[in-house]
This record gives sequence, structure tokens and C-alpha cells, in this order.
Amino acid sequence: MMPTDVKALKQDLTRRMEGAMETLKKEFSGLRTGRASPALLEPVRVDAYGSISPLNQVANISVAGPGLLAVQVWDKGLTKAVESAIREANLGLNPQAEGQVIRVPLPPLTTERRNDLAKTAARYAEHARVAVRGVRRDGMEQIKAAGKKSELGEDEVKRAEDDVQKLTDQFVKQIDAALVEKDKDIRTV
Repeated sequence: MMPTDVKALKQDLTRRMEGAMETLKKEFSGLRTGRASPALLEPVRVDAYGSISPLNQVANISVAGPGLLAVQVWDKGLTKAVESAIREANLGLNPQAEGQVIRVPLPPLTTERRNDLAKTAARYAEHARVAVRGVRRDGMEQIKAAGKKSELGEDEVKRAEDDVQKLTDQFVKQIDAALVEKDKDIRTV
């Protein structure tokens, strides 16, 4: 069912654009900057109890210092599996087990690695912009369809299209601001 009510349509478009923003924030949190963050280990999957589980379901991840993460494994038998999962996750990390605690020192980022991360952040931001524009396109099509069916007058169609464009511009501006912030974060030594 297409929402022809302009207010309901705007709410739906806003919700979908906010979803694109949330996805961007999640992707950004996985990008490594100079600071240690538990989100860095989110992509790590561990072979535990015969199935593949996210790291945070078999261990507690915490920041132990500016360049150090500590992974407290709940089951001592999984320590080796967790250690090798972190090593094999292609994050450029070299974990060291000390009993049930695995220390994960974060090597300083090279200029080349910072540039790669900045490019990845830009790519994530562009995906978010494309998603927001796709939502705008859907909204514009629904408005035009409502106008053709004479559910909305010409003035209402124009006003609704302007509102959707303003909403889109607002979210693209948020995405650009988030990218500038993340880029600054990545390039700060």
C-alpha cells in the first residue's frame, strides 16, 4: 500500500533515511582510528561449540588503554579459538593470550593505512548518499502518482516534492558532516 497521505509519506521517508544514517554510523564504528574501540572487533567470528558465533557472544571486549583492547573469554577452552579468530580476521592485529584474557595491541596506523581507511569511509558515505537519494526517488514517484490520480492538487504535489528535497538535502548534509568528522578522526595522529 502506498501512503498517499503526505504526512505519512514524509514520516516513512524520514524513517528510511534515518536507517541509512544508522547504517553509516555502524560502518564508521568498525573503521579503525587512532583510538581503541570494542567496535573494532565486531566483525570477528569465532568457531565455538560447533557453530560460528560473533566474538561478543563468547567474550567481553573492553578498552584496556589508548592502544590496547582486552578480550575476556568466558570459557577457558575457547581462548585459543578466539585468539586465532582475531588473528585471521584480516584486521592487522596480533593478539596475545594471558590466561583467559587476550590482549590485543593496536599497531600505530601508517599514513598509507590512514589513506585507505579514509577512502573506505568516503565509500561508506557515498553508499549512504545513494541510499538516501533512492528513498527520495521513491517518495517523488509516490507523490507524482498521487498527483496523476488527482489525490493531490498541483500545489500540494509541488509543496510535497519541495519538502522531500529539503529532507534529502538535510540528510546528505548530515552524511557529509559525519564523513568530515570520521576523516579528521582517521587522519589525526
